[in-house]
Amino acid sequence: MLSRFGLKIRMAASYVAVSAAAVLVVEAVVLGYFVPRMAHARHQVKQANARVAEADTQAGRFKSTALADEDAAAATAAATGRGALSDRALLAAAARSGFGRTATDPVPEIVEALAGLDGRVAATTAPQAVPVGSTLPGDAVGTSRRVVSLGDGAAWATSPATTTTPDGHRRPFGIAYVRLAGGLVRPGAHAKGSADATGRTPGTDDMLLPGLIMLIMLLPAGGVFGLLSTRRLIGRIRRLAEGTAAMADGDLHARIPVSGGDEVGRLELAFNRMAERLELAGRAERDAAGAAARRDERNRIARDLHDSVSQDLFSANLLAGGLRRALPAGSHLRRQAESMEQTLERTMREMRAMLLELRPVALEEAGLAAALRDLCQAFEARLGIRITAEIDAPELPPAVELAVLRVVQEALGNAARHAEPERIELRVTEAAGQVMVLISDDGRGFDAAGTARRHGMGMALMRERVTELGGTFEVASAPAEGTTVRVRIPA
Repeated sequence: MLSRFGLKIRMAASYVAVSAAAVLVVEAVVLGYFVPRMAHARHQVKQANARVAEADTQAGRFKSTALADEDAAAATAAATGRGALSDRALLAAAARSGFGRTATDPVPEIVEALAGLDGRVAATTAPQAVPVGSTLPGDAVGTSRRVVSLGDGAAWATSPATTTTPDGHRRPFGIAYVRLAGGLVRPGAHAKGSADATGRTPGTDDMLLPGLIMLIMLLPAGGVFGLLSTRRLIGRIRRLAEGTAAMADGDLHARIPVSGGDEVGRLELAFNRMAERLELAGRAERDAAGAAARRDERNRIARDLHDSVSQDLFSANLLAGGLRRALPAGSHLRRQAESMEQTLERTMREMRAMLLELRPVALEEAGLAAALRDLCQAFEARLGIRITAEIDAPELPPAVELAVLRVVQEALGNAARHAEPERIELRVTEAAGQVMVLISDDGRGFDAAGTARRHGMGMALMRERVTELGGTFEVASAPAEGTTVRVRIPA
């Protein structure tokens, strides 16, 4: 579902999810560790509470019994020597002698009373709790000592008050009754486990509540933290996306600033390298397309020259030869016909040299050495010029191989068209990191400086090819001494 949102929202949501999962895992670990111990502690607290309750019960029974015995002894002491009086009179005398304690609370915690043997109350320390004239509980009436627990330390006890009759016998005349409220033995000391201020024992809910609060607070905090922490990363990825879109639209000059050494930084660096390679590949493709177009144009020109101009020159040469043979030997027109025939033969020779210069050579398939040998054989076969070739071409970069081939092709064509040589020498060798090319002919030569000023286009193109590759180009020639071309190009 989050895939339709941006990367920033998804990463923020992932931060929240991871943080929430971490909180839940911590809660689970804490609960798994403490819940068994809490259960054991609760069991121990229950046992302690049971023991405390039992102790409170025993203490209540003991204290109520002791107070009842004390009150009964006081009443018995007040009735000593008065055994001839009635029970009512004895109870009144015991009450006047300071029976029990003075109660100040509206609902006293210790209630003491003296009652007759019928259970009717004759004196009390807490008239509001046990009014005079009221009757004690039925099971409290009797002449035997009794004690009853009411729970949580509360209890009541009775003890008989006696007197001595004139004949020396002891007879009971009343009941001393004491009732204790709960919690009097150890106020506030009842076992409550590890209860808090409200008296409630903490449990798993108290442990889950902080985790739940933390989880709720974590949602906005995790979202804000995710948005802030991923802002720079999202910006870098956005730049990558924009650069990729620009390149897809054809802008091969698009580059992205490298903003770090992490994975995204390496991706930015790789993008720039890819863009540079694509730009170089496009440039190379354009250069290759241009070279192919130039090759096609050279082929077209060569075909047109061969099919039209060469055929016309050949026809004109045949006509000039026929005219020369038809004219008388002493005719001045015959000399003009001979001159025209020679001019046409020289022009045809130059045309054949030009066609050989325009002839495409399969450099990529055959290699430089084979292409040069094929070129030399073509010049020998078409023009009848003997060419001595010494070719020891090493493995060269494509640009250097192409430059060497074009220089040799241009130099051979120039020699065949202009020098009328009988022999041409070609040497291609490699030494000291340079490829050296020498083309020498025994033709009629020329004034190198003067010719360069007038007709230097061919030599200027050769010089330009060589100097572009950091090489040197030299031409040595003189009239009737032939021509030598020396070329050095870094290999």
